[in-house]
Amino acid sequence: MPSLKEFRNRIASVKSTRKITSAMKMVAASKLRRAQTQAEASQPYAARMAAMLQRLVSKMDAGGAAPLLMAGTGRDQKHLLVVITSDRGLAGGFNAFVARLARIKIRELLDAGKDVQIICVGRKGRDALKRDHGSKIIHTYEGIGKKRLSFADAQSVADHVLGMLEAGDFDVCSLVYNQFKSVMTQTPVAQQLIPLQAEAATTATPDEQPQNEQGALYEFEPSEEEILDRLLPRNLAIQIYRALLDSAAGEQAARMTAMDNATRNAGDMINKLTIKYNRARQAYITKELIEIISGAEAV
Repeated sequence: MPSLKEFRNRIASVKSTRKITSAMKMVAASKLRRAQTQAEASQPYAARMAAMLQRLVSKMDAGGAAPLLMAGTGRDQKHLLVVITSDRGLAGGFNAFVARLARIKIRELLDAGKDVQIICVGRKGRDALKRDHGSKIIHTYEGIGKKRLSFADAQSVADHVLGMLEAGDFDVCSLVYNQFKSVMTQTPVAQQLIPLQAEAATTATPDEQPQNEQGALYEFEPSEEEILDRLLPRNLAIQIYRALLDSAAGEQAARMTAMDNATRNAGDMINKLTIKYNRARQAYITKELIEIISGAEAV
């Protein structure tokens, strides 16, 4: 049985850990409020942007003049995955869920004979994927949103993707990230960004679709191609920005939940250790009393 000093040291150690986890929980809760507000504010604009582009694309005449972001390269051999995770841990399974979905996606593509490249946004995604797919990771972004997440962060990632597309480095680009549903729920999703698909515009609910837009006719000024050449790159950055905001909010929510569980578990452990300490102390006292009484009787 451990000595009383060992019990006291363990109890003090767990109490120190509980203070740390409790402080981290409060910090995550304060950051979550701002991150959740940003994420929820970005969703309607991003959803309406994607829906509007999908309607414009559906009204365009199919032809060789379609923008590259809309039509793609016409091939399906080279795939680029943009995997968004966090730079820090202690957030439960937040990063593990994204990494697992990315592995599933990579395995499916490799089994189909496709070429895969990976851009990791967040250090944890890189660390999780480099063991099995380190040779496929071509770039890693770290420290994005460390102080405050801005649209410029998403624009830098979008510019990198656009540069690779123009260079012919990939045919299809997909985004893998945690979609923020609520404080308790973050769902890992894979969304295809390039070429533009109908699924990218289904985030708006039927109630958000104006009735007069069904079957509407559009007049383009100055031209369909010029408008889409400006809107499609902006939509790419907006979708990445929304994913970054969702990931930031989900990270703080997951960390707050994980630290809350850790704090409660530390409290339970302190109670169990205290009971063991009291029992050991009582046993030592009883043993000493027996020795004293036995020595007195022997005299």
